Amino acid sequence: MANAVTARYVEALFQLALERGSLEQVAADVQKMEAEVSVPEVTAFFSNARVTNAEKVSRLEPLLATLDESVANFARLLFDKSRGEVLIEAGEAFRLRVLDHHGATEGRVESARSLDPAQMEELATAIGRQLGKDVILKNEVVPGLVGGVRVFVDNRMIDNSVQGRLSGLQRKLREARLGAG
Repeated sequence: MANAVTARYVEALFQLALERGSLEQVAADVQKMEAEVSVPEVTAFFSNARVTNAEKVSRLEPLLATLDESVANFARLLFDKSRGEVLIEAGEAFRLRVLDHHGATEGRVESARSLDPAQMEELATAIGRQLGKDVILKNEVVPGLVGGVRVFVDNRMIDNSVQGRLSGLQRKLREARLGAG
């Protein structure tokens, strides 16, 4: 999840893209920019306090020339305001904001074995009904779960794993009062 400063800048770019009717183009360009700045050497360059903001913009200029004007101006503004760190988080934050705009969210399913597409779709549909949104899920295999699934979506966890149920049972047994026989 993006910090408050990143969220504020991303929201401004998002609203501008909506007003101009260029949301899809801006989203694609923000992803291009994210691909460039997420390379570890480039991230280190932009995070280096010894490098001036002018040098950072200069390094990005060839890419900015190929992007939508609002995205290029967004990047330049971030460096003008000494907020280059926002650029590193902006891609993910913008992608999540677009998903939210389309009434969707994403999450992660942990399972003891890989789930097939039909099972993932069934889970996504069931969770989507609860949340009132379309849900896009990614599967992550966690052998320690033994069986069942654990779902993380919209800052919530739904634990239907064997491990989770055993932990719940253990907790209940510890809290149970033993009667005098």
